Amino acid sequence: MPGTPPARRALLGDGLALATFVALGLPDGMLGTAWPSMRTALRAPVGDLGLVLLAATAGSVAVTVFVGALVRRVAIGPLLSVGLAVGAAGAVGFVLAPGFGALAGTAVLFGLSAGTVDGGLNTVVGLSGRTRMLNLLHGAYGVGTSIGPLVVTAAVVTGSWRPAYLVLLAVDVSIGSLWLVSRRALRNPRPDRTFAAVTDDDRPAPARSRRGAVTAGIVVFFFYTGLEVGAGQWETTYDRLHLHLSAPEAGLATFGYWGALTAVRIGLALTPRPPRQQTVVRTGVAVAVAATAVIWWQPGTAATLTAFVVLGGALAGIFPALIALTPARLGEERAGHAIAWQVGAAAAGGAGLSALIGASIAGFGLWVLGPALAVLAVTLALAETALDRVAPAHGG
Repeated sequence: MPGTPPARRALLGDGLALATFVALGLPDGMLGTAWPSMRTALRAPVGDLGLVLLAATAGSVAVTVFVGALVRRVAIGPLLSVGLAVGAAGAVGFVLAPGFGALAGTAVLFGLSAGTVDGGLNTVVGLSGRTRMLNLLHGAYGVGTSIGPLVVTAAVVTGSWRPAYLVLLAVDVSIGSLWLVSRRALRNPRPDRTFAAVTDDDRPAPARSRRGAVTAGIVVFFFYTGLEVGAGQWETTYDRLHLHLSAPEAGLATFGYWGALTAVRIGLALTPRPPRQQTVVRTGVAVAVAATAVIWWQPGTAATLTAFVVLGGALAGIFPALIALTPARLGEERAGHAIAWQVGAAAAGGAGLSALIGASIAGFGLWVLGPALAVLAVTLALAETALDRVAPAHGG
């Protein structure tokens, strides 16, 4: 607000940004948990969750192509308000959907909303060089994904999954309204801005390697989010139909996955001396490979559920660390566009690969989830290694 001192305005902007990422995470945590009840009510096959995710991706990818340019030209507050309003419309559509076709069609609105919010805020904060804020931001997303299963479980226990989306509607409307009122709380990045997170050793990659770095980065984000979303969206169905847990038990197990992802992200943000971002990526990928191997092996119910929790913790720091390293790899000008493209690739991977897992489950059974996650983890490790060779982020 015009009369607010700059320090308070900055604090308000950070608070609203964190609240916005909580809202962004809510539907991602809700959908997979609600799906067993949704598909029963709408008479849809188990694998059709992938179609809902693909519909959402179509909207997300379409908007992230333009987000990088929009952030340079449009104030971030109104842009986020529009994105949250579209998400609220999606929540209304889910509450009223009479059948699966309407549900899948409405999912496009969730994609448009996520692409605007995710791409916009990641670009603004990523270009500011605030690594701690990036971790807090994605920790807030994890808060949303952790709360989502609990909201849906509470609704399902009382009789229907639909009231859960009324909660999402209220959250989106409330935060979107605050962005309109406080539209100057968070500043857009300026073209001449320097990066606080880029040290003297963090020089951008040579121009000849930047195009390859952009492509390799897009591939890494595609497979990373495919693994994160694939595990989160399918765990509840896997727990209920393959491990034979009750609905409340499966909801709590999925909460454990998203909760671990959230706790580690917040821990990384609050650590007095944060680790090197490249170390966070490499360690996380290695632990994720081991955790997915245990899920594939399935030595017992307790061990398998624990492996999901470990997987969530391992993946926690990878996404924000990759965003923070992008300016060091590409330079400021290219990073502004590349971050938005990376978010779009992440949306495509999260939905596309989750849909592929769904098709595999429909054809072969739920046992295929473990091997699928393991293959994604190994592919992510190979892609990240290739990215670091094409454009190493020295001192990152």
